[in-house]
Amino acid sequence: MTPYTQADKNTRLTWLYITGFLVFVIAVGYIFAGAMKNSLILYIAVTFSIAMSFVSYWWSDKIVLAMSKARLATHDNAKEIYHLVENLCITAGLPVPKIYIIQDSAPNAFATGRNPEHGVICLTTGIIDKLEKSELEGVIAHELSHIGNKDILLSTVVVVMVGFVTLLADWFRNWTFFGGKRSNNDNEGGQLQLVLMIVAIVLSILAPIAAILMQLAISRKREFLADADGALLTRYPEGLARALEKISADPTPLKEANRATAHLFITNPFRGKKVSKIFMTHPPIEERVKLLRGMDVK
Repeated sequence: MTPYTQADKNTRLTWLYITGFLVFVIAVGYIFAGAMKNSLILYIAVTFSIAMSFVSYWWSDKIVLAMSKARLATHDNAKEIYHLVENLCITAGLPVPKIYIIQDSAPNAFATGRNPEHGVICLTTGIIDKLEKSELEGVIAHELSHIGNKDILLSTVVVVMVGFVTLLADWFRNWTFFGGKRSNNDNEGGQLQLVLMIVAIVLSILAPIAAILMQLAISRKREFLADADGALLTRYPEGLARALEKISADPTPLKEANRATAHLFITNPFRGKKVSKIFMTHPPIEERVKLLRGMDVK
C-alpha cells in the first residue's frame, strides 16, 4: 500500500467512524427517550452527537495535547529539534508542523492534527535527552510519515470518540442507579427502572469493549508503514531501529499517558504491563526492528 492510498483509506475511515458515532449516540438517545417517554432526551442525544463529532474533527488535536500536558516549543528553546524537523519536512515535501514538548523523562513521541497543514509533532523531554541525533531523526521521520499518511486525524478522532462513549456509558449507569425515582408500589415505575438498569448494564459492558475495538481498528499496520516511510525519508533504517529498542527498553512510565491516547505514541507508553498480542495497540518492537533492519534503502 502506498502512502497515497493509505491517506485516502484513513480519510474514508475517519468519516466512517464519525458517522458510526452519530448513529450510536442517537440510537442510545432513542432507547432512553422511549423508555422514559420523553422525546427531549432524543433531541439532546442528536445535539450532543453532532456537537461532539464537530469538536472531534476541529479540536481533537488540542484536546489530546491538553490531556498530555504538552507545551508549544519555540525556535529559541528547541533549535536542534526545529532544524531536524524542518530538514525532514523539506525532504518529505510537507509543511513544517508545530512542535510540542511534554515534560516527562519517559522517551516517547506522537503526531496529531486534522491534516498536514495543521500537523503537530509532540516529543517528551526524555526522548530528546536520551536519543542520539540519528535516532531522534528516525523518530521524527516516523511521526512525519503519520502526518503525510493522514493517520493523525483518524487516530486523534478516535481518542475523542472513545473517551466520550465511555463517559456516556458511565453517566447513564450512574443516573440509573442513583438518579430517578424508585418505587415498589408503582408497577410502571418499577418496569421503567428495570428497563433503564438493563440498558445501563449493557452500555457499561459494551462501552469498554467498543473503546478497545475502536483503538484496534486503527490498524497496527499503520505503524509498520510509518516505520518504512520514515526509514526511506532518512535513508537510515538503523537510526529508527535503535530508537525503538532504546524507547522500549527504558523502564520509565509515561506519567501523562492514558488508555485513550496510548495508541498515538510511537511505542506503548505503559511499562511493566503484559498485554495479549491480540489487544496490543502497537506491533511488537522485535517485529518492527526486524523489518527495519531488513530494508534496503540504497
